[in-house]
Amino acid sequence: MRIMILNGPNLNMLGIREPHIYGSTTLDAIKASCEELATFAGAELAFHQSNYEGVLVDLIQSARNSADALIINPAGFSFTSIAIYDALKIFEGPIFEVHISNIHARDELHRHSKLSAAVKGVIAGLGPYGYIVAMQAALQGAGKLPATLPVAMRTGPK
Repeated sequence: MRIMILNGPNLNMLGIREPHIYGSTTLDAIKASCEELATFAGAELAFHQSNYEGVLVDLIQSARNSADALIINPAGFSFTSIAIYDALKIFEGPIFEVHISNIHARDELHRHSKLSAAVKGVIAGLGPYGYIVAMQAALQGAGKLPATLPVAMRTGPK
């Protein structure tokens, strides 16, 4: 399974930017954790960050040929980007939107993601662990979680 994780503007400043909201974990630490899960699950992982909307659109378009699932933390573009929304609608695999903070409990400016309508699921408020949950959801949906995991973790309630 091939998973692409995309990170939007200012996420390269995690650990420094507003730690009272986003915590002290860096994007490099998140990437290392995602790579560890990908290795454990036998998945390929592409992990990107850009502060530029057009670069993210290009990466989403490229994912059509290089990824089976897409995970995106669009950051500030969540609330403004029709271009990213349109690009996400072109991707044929499952898409999971991740937010480190609980955007639904935030100020009016950060409360409603325009992109959520184009994704399979939204994970918000779990901190950096939300990336791992999104990867688990992508792997589980494809039947690619390792058999060494307990059944409850591989299949969930039946």
